[in-house]
Amino acid sequence: MLRPVDPNELPPPPAYRVPWRVVRADATHPVVVNDGRDAADFVRVFRDSGDAAARTQLWGQVLPAEEIELCLCASDPDEAVVTVAWFRPVDGLEYVWRFVL
Repeated sequence: MLRPVDPNELPPPPAYRVPWRVVRADATHPVVVNDGRDAADFVRVFRDSGDAAARTQLWGQVLPAEEIELCLCASDPDEAVVTVAWFRPVDGLEYVWRFVL
């Protein structure tokens, strides 16, 4: 709903940029890179790809510029959906980001 802007109201904080980048040089082994300035804590990766292999990986803390390779050999890359969940040390909130290959 629209409302009048109060000139005394503080502007909202800037949006948090998702820190992840995916290098897709190999469809079955994409590399997830932390492109952010901060470490990501308690990082977990969930795969929804229809295969019976382990679908959850616990990465722990991922530092800035750190690269982690996903093995999706048992998956059909056209069917795979990857979800990355992490906590920011700055605010302690959990964030979730999904991508497809």
